[in-house]
Amino acid sequence: MKSLDILFLDIQFFMLKILKIKNYYVVFYNKIVVYKLKGGKQMMEDDKIIELFFLRSERAIYELNKKYGRICYKISYNILNNIEDTEECINESYFGIWNKIPPEKPNPLIAYICKVVRNISLKLYYKKCAIKRNNKYNSSFDEIGDIFPSKETVETEFQAKEAVEIIEEFLEKLSKENRIIFLRRYWFLDSYADISKYIGLSEKNISVRLTRMRKQIKKHFLKRGVII
Repeated sequence: MKSLDILFLDIQFFMLKILKIKNYYVVFYNKIVVYKLKGGKQMMEDDKIIELFFLRSERAIYELNKKYGRICYKISYNILNNIEDTEECINESYFGIWNKIPPEKPNPLIAYICKVVRNISLKLYYKKCAIKRNNKYNSSFDEIGDIFPSKETVETEFQAKEAVEIIEEFLEKLSKENRIIFLRRYWFLDSYADISKYIGLSEKNISVRLTRMRKQIKKHFLKRGVII
């Protein structure tokens, strides 16, 4: 089993930011739009939401869900592919965040909440679906299972962060379009069909590009002396 959880879940290396543009919540990674979700007209600033948590106001959960509920649902559902399980994970995630803030004061908040939702969703996935494989999540995992360092070679937080830095170096070298494709497939766990619709390319083209990127990132790790 490769250390996908370490690289993609335990460390917030994707510095995601979210802005309100017209009626959409737009998610950015290094100024590149990677996701657009339709939302409401009003959206509270992150620091105000965190302030509500510190005041122990139940409105904090309401505002958190109002701002990030859609993207949390998308991430969880892509893993679980089940409405009831997704709703269970979202509720458990909000409860966990309520207990962690304070004392924690996450920045950026979106990266924090996405990480919590993914972790809890994966725990439930492994608990309920260990035998019956989920096509969406497992297909993404199978694609990159052999191109990241194994758990045996990523034993400490420092080594994990080093591996993360290598991934970020690789992402910086990609074109804007390929970077979006990579993030949507392996961070948001989108299907080829979803990515195709967003990018405007055929599913075959998306598949070919991802295959090339997987080969490139594997070479990038080996070049940096990391054992795969």
